[in-house]
Amino acid sequence: MNTKLFLAPGLIATLLMNGCSHTETETHHKIPKYSATTPFREDTFVMKDYVCQIHAIRHIEVRSLEKGYLQDVFVDEGQLIKKGQPMFKIMPNIYEAELLKAKAEAQNVNIEYLNTQGLADKNIVSVNELALSKAKLDKALAEVKMAETRLSFTDINAPFEGIMDHFSARVGSLLDEGALLTTLSDVSQLWVYFNVPEAEYLDFKTKKNDKVGEIVELKMANGEIFNQTGVIETIVGDFDNTSGNIQFRALFDNPDKVLRHGETGTILMAKPYPNAMLIPQKASFEIMDKTYVYVVNKEEKIEQRLIDIDAELPQMYIIKNGLNDGDRILLEGIRKVRPGEKVMINLKQPQKVRSDLMKMFTE
Repeated sequence: MNTKLFLAPGLIATLLMNGCSHTETETHHKIPKYSATTPFREDTFVMKDYVCQIHAIRHIEVRSLEKGYLQDVFVDEGQLIKKGQPMFKIMPNIYEAELLKAKAEAQNVNIEYLNTQGLADKNIVSVNELALSKAKLDKALAEVKMAETRLSFTDINAPFEGIMDHFSARVGSLLDEGALLTTLSDVSQLWVYFNVPEAEYLDFKTKKNDKVGEIVELKMANGEIFNQTGVIETIVGDFDNTSGNIQFRALFDNPDKVLRHGETGTILMAKPYPNAMLIPQKASFEIMDKTYVYVVNKEEKIEQRLIDIDAELPQMYIIKNGLNDGDRILLEGIRKVRPGEKVMINLKQPQKVRSDLMKMFTE
């Protein structure tokens, strides 16, 4: 026996409408919702670091000017000595004897000159003979001066205030003329040399800023920042063809003599980025060494966008190419969405996003 069920047309329409409404609701709930933001711009800078070599502003070799035995040493290694302070003494006996001899000869020649002058006044000898006698006297006096100078070379005094290095000779050593005794460093100021890559050097030049006169900082070998700032004085010489770098030289005051000649460190130099475009680092992802973000287009669909990062800040990237100011970029769900997928977004103010990220970074 067949049973038939008859429905009124109005009831059928109502059931169909309820079914459609339920399907649309299910479809609506399947669209995911994620946080997003936009790029923002501000004037900022990035601290660039460069390995450096620290040099005393004056670093000289102290050598013997005369041959002889090293008689006395008045200073010690590592000692801070004053300008003019005695450092070494070479046995002076020979040079004292040479001085006495020169003085005696000069006195003898002077007597001869005075006699010749008396005879010349009486026209007994010619003017030429008097001039010859005067020349002999001048020569003898010059010999005295030379002997005094050589004797003075046996006393070696500090030419400037500085710090002594290792001794290269000890008391009793027989020194040749020019023998190395020690080195002396004036560390009241420091020349700090650091290498800058060619690309960065060209950036400085093309932006009409050769960096001369710019303030820099010095991070010491223990990781602490030196308590004096420095200034870039000059760009030294030519490019090194092997490394592609050029040397910069910065000048630092060193009033407390904390740093010494030959130390190493790191120069910190601020590179300005005026009106830079910034995005959170967490909005990016990498594929095959390239960096991308997900942009939500006008149709509320996901687009994968390749970006070019110019520099890195804490929690932020400075963008060189790839984004526009109004682009909406995903902050969440990066591993869940796919290009072409439709999403809903909760658009957050970029400055608020940055503030929240920095709070998390410092906690």
